[in-house]
Amino acid sequence: MRCVDLRIVNKLGLHARASSKFIQVARQFRCNIEIGVRDGELVDAKGILNLLTLAAGKGTVLTLRVNGEDEEDALEALKSIIADRFGEAE
Repeated sequence: MRCVDLRIVNKLGLHARASSKFIQVARQFRCNIEIGVRDGELVDAKGILNLLTLAAGKGTVLTLRVNGEDEEDALEALKSIIADRFGEAE
């Protein structure tokens, strides 16, 4: 199991389009993936409503926990999409 804190860096935060892109990546992996506001409850990161309820704006620090056979690959892919601002231009 791996657990990391990540900061949302895109201008609009984790809105519907960004959440959808995050989920598309997350669903490529078999491992369990959970996400939540730092020091808060974690939710299944493969569900759109779960992500939207986080209301994570720019600068929000989220905790990402991955657990399973492909957890390392999942963690790297999800860190990458967040760092890339979900493919959005700033």
